[in-house]
Amino acid sequence: RWKNPTVVSADGGKFQSYLDLQAHFDRYSAVNALLIFAQQDKLPAHTAARLGDFDYWEKQNAFVKEKSVISILEPQVYTKEDGTPGTGYNAKKVFDISQVDSRKLKIAPQPSYTERQLLSALISKAPMKIMGVGELQGDRGAATNVDGEILVRRGMEFSDTFRAVACEMAGSELATDPELSPEQEFSAYAATYLLCKKYGADVQGFSFEDAPGVFDGMGAQEIKGQLSQIRDTAENISSRMARQLEAQQRAAKSQEAR
Repeated sequence: RWKNPTVVSADGGKFQSYLDLQAHFDRYSAVNALLIFAQQDKLPAHTAARLGDFDYWEKQNAFVKEKSVISILEPQVYTKEDGTPGTGYNAKKVFDISQVDSRKLKIAPQPSYTERQLLSALISKAPMKIMGVGELQGDRGAATNVDGEILVRRGMEFSDTFRAVACEMAGSELATDPELSPEQEFSAYAATYLLCKKYGADVQGFSFEDAPGVFDGMGAQEIKGQLSQIRDTAENISSRMARQLEAQQRAAKSQEAR
């Protein structure tokens, strides 16, 4: 039941809640995000916030006080009989921060970035050329031309610009033909939502009411594949952004030291 993806694919509201969790735990696989989503009702706040195994919390000087656990899958590399490497999965028990005595716990603050820094990180060293234009057909915020270049309408607010560019980038990541399939368009849209949630762009305009129709007729493995595709597409863009943001911070510290 825990790994049954129809828990989130058959309802637009639950699908969006799943995406919220995947955005928060962006380093976790789609399968582990599904596992956490399906088990978080065990938690005192019914929402997972920060997870770690017993040893992790012990090292953080936090005492685990709840007996109920969240089970996730941890990859284990092994050697097959023919000598080639293989990957298996073991169940791993983790606890949420709401399940520990965290009075002595010191949590490092998350880095904060300006809107300018976030847009710069999104655009810098992108695998495609990005150009500003005065206007686009249909009043779109961004569009990809026949040469694979992303055209961006100038003068938009941060959230509109971030959302429009991220969506075109996600579509480019997913494209196998000049025209995206409906499933690929949906994946790009959902991946954009993950990126907006992670980096603080407004997500009020997103709607996933059509999610059940997109997943209709898919088997469990196909749905998991789609969820993994969404997560991996967002992660590819996010990883590049993280490298750029780290480079910006190093440059800023170097400048301050002079």
